[in-house]
Amino acid sequence: MADNEQIADDELSYESYKAHRQAPQPDPTHIRKDEKRINIHQYVKVALKHKWGIVSLTLVAAIIAYLYAASLEPKYKALAMLEFTPQTQDQGTVKESSFNEFERRFKGERIFNTQSVILKSRDFAERVVDRLELWNHPYFDPENMKESRATLQIDWLSYLPDWMATLLRPTEPVTSLQTKETLKVQALAMIQGGIEFEHIENTMLYRFGFNSNDPDFAAEMANKIANLFIEFDLESRLDSYKNATQYLTDRTMDLKASINESEKKLLAFREKEKIVNLESGSSILGRQMEDAFNNLTDAQKNRITLEKIVKDIDRLRELPFNEAVNHPSLIEYENIKEAKREELDSELEIAQLAKRYGPKHPKMIAAKAGHQTRISRMKKEVDIVLNNIDKEFERAQWLETKLQKQFDDLKLQAHAIDSKQAEYRALERNLGADQKLYDTFLTRFKETNISSGNNTPNARIIDEARVPGGHYWPNLERIVVIASLGGLFLGLLLAFLLDYINDTLKNSQDIEEKIGIATLGNLQVLKSDKSDLSPERMYIDDQKSLFSESIRTIRTGVLLTSLDSPDKVVAVTSSVPGEGKTTVSINLAVALGQLEKILLIDADMRRASLGPHFGIEKNTPGLSDLVAGTEEEANCIHHNEDAGIDILPAGMIPPNPQELLSSQRFSEALQKLASHYDRVIIDTAPTQLVSDAILVANQASGVIYVIKAESTPYHLVKEGVKRLHQVDSHIIGGVLNQMHQGASGYGGYYKYGKYRNYDYTY
Repeated sequence: MADNEQIADDELSYESYKAHRQAPQPDPTHIRKDEKRINIHQYVKVALKHKWGIVSLTLVAAIIAYLYAASLEPKYKALAMLEFTPQTQDQGTVKESSFNEFERRFKGERIFNTQSVILKSRDFAERVVDRLELWNHPYFDPENMKESRATLQIDWLSYLPDWMATLLRPTEPVTSLQTKETLKVQALAMIQGGIEFEHIENTMLYRFGFNSNDPDFAAEMANKIANLFIEFDLESRLDSYKNATQYLTDRTMDLKASINESEKKLLAFREKEKIVNLESGSSILGRQMEDAFNNLTDAQKNRITLEKIVKDIDRLRELPFNEAVNHPSLIEYENIKEAKREELDSELEIAQLAKRYGPKHPKMIAAKAGHQTRISRMKKEVDIVLNNIDKEFERAQWLETKLQKQFDDLKLQAHAIDSKQAEYRALERNLGADQKLYDTFLTRFKETNISSGNNTPNARIIDEARVPGGHYWPNLERIVVIASLGGLFLGLLLAFLLDYINDTLKNSQDIEEKIGIATLGNLQVLKSDKSDLSPERMYIDDQKSLFSESIRTIRTGVLLTSLDSPDKVVAVTSSVPGEGKTTVSINLAVALGQLEKILLIDADMRRASLGPHFGIEKNTPGLSDLVAGTEEEANCIHHNEDAGIDILPAGMIPPNPQELLSSQRFSEALQKLASHYDRVIIDTAPTQLVSDAILVANQASGVIYVIKAESTPYHLVKEGVKRLHQVDSHIIGGVLNQMHQGASGYGGYYKYGKYRNYDYTY
């Protein structure tokens, strides 16, 4: 807690040095949106950087490819030209058919595919070996097989261990003691592997080739195998015709027997069923069924009508007679109408007599007796009608049943006739099919016999193979070119891969995009002809060098970034030792000393290195002594005439430099020194090893961050910058040190800084 309060007091007491700080520093994690955009220029730079490695890999690949190709045994290819004129009909068909363009192309492809399979088949290879007796050919003479036609006689296996060479070395050449079967196996493999077959597009021409390491043998085999293939094709077609003829003969005999069997079955069926003419029988039965159906329909209608009347009469019988006799169902009968009329006449007569006579008058009595007689007669007529209706309904039911049975019998007869007719027609169809198939096979048999007399081969040689004038394999130029391109591609791939996995900062753009700070300038690697010059004194000893010009550029950047409020106290740090922060501190201080009064302080209390570069001995009173108050300011500050600046060395190294740098006395001493000079440059320790740089940066008005190009991982730089931002340090910018410039022709370089054996703890 005391340390934090002291640091706070230091900041307040040194507030005047920080009044110039403006807006917050840019976010170091910021990355521009176009970072992932493809940068062709960057790829070219990567390739140029690794150009000698890429060129070397390409040359090595080309040389190895040349030696390998030159050591291969050459192969020769002899080509013959064949023309295929296959029959345009299917096998056994003499009728030609016209092909359109598509059909011709499709047929050509089928022929090519078929012939290629045949030529590569083991059966054809065995025929060639047996027919030509290749085991006796001079080509297979053991002495001839030992000779090699390779341009360079290189035994690659001799460079391998004995056990590996034994596994990879081929079997010994054929000797005279080997058997015929062994030679046949080798000849068979040679024939199958040496044949090539190629179709010339849009033609019926084919190139037939044979490969061998002997040009004469290649031409001989190409011609002989082509002739054997033509003979093989002709023999195959003749065998095919023979097999087809035998098949058609057997099949025709089987069909003839099948026709005879079908005829017998048809006749037997007709005799069994006593069939004369099924068509006429079915016609008569159809008419009978039609009449029976019409009669049945009429009977059903009559029965339905009478059934309705009977139902009405049954209801009338339950009614009183006077109501029933007036029902429309009865009144329509003539006898009932007559009886009803007479009954009405008698009632009228009684009514008229009643007007003149009394009830007991003889005429009245006679009239009433006559009326009762008529009523009785009407009742009898009604009973007669009702009985007749019942009888008529019963007869209608009987007739319907009779006609229904008759119609059902006719349907059974029709079904029986249909079944017989179907069976009969099936037998007829079988007989017709057998007869048609028999006629077809008989026609095909005749055509096949005609075609079998055509012994013209489908192919002919139109250009015999000649002895090749040169080998086709290995193609030395092509192999070397492909290997060179492969080596070039591999070299570029490795270069880009190395660049991809390299997480260091390579240029100013990387610093600005990945770290988020401005770049004050770049310091290139030194020329090898300046090896006698110390990089720490380069600006003093050689102000005309490119290095000195870069220092002036950095000086200009420092001056321009603080025009309104100059950075009076500038701390120079880096992430790790060896990045050249001391070199930048000294040279920048000397450059600023040409314009301003400059004090250079060595605040790297753990590994002080400024003094020796200016002839100041070790343990000379310096910063630690001044802060401790053991020495006066005049005894601690040393002026260098060559550099034109004052130097405050580290002095006696204290046991704990952090206590000294975080003390109030250090802040007061720094404030007092800054008041005597235009600018104070402080060389401090790296940020990643100890916290000294953070303590000094907290007291400084600005920080310069030195980064070694292509060496320091950017995440270390990022972490160091982050730590500086955490204490609100103003980072003026970064300096990219020891940057390669391939286009400038710079060679070897010195390693700036002397931190080699840091053993610090936080």
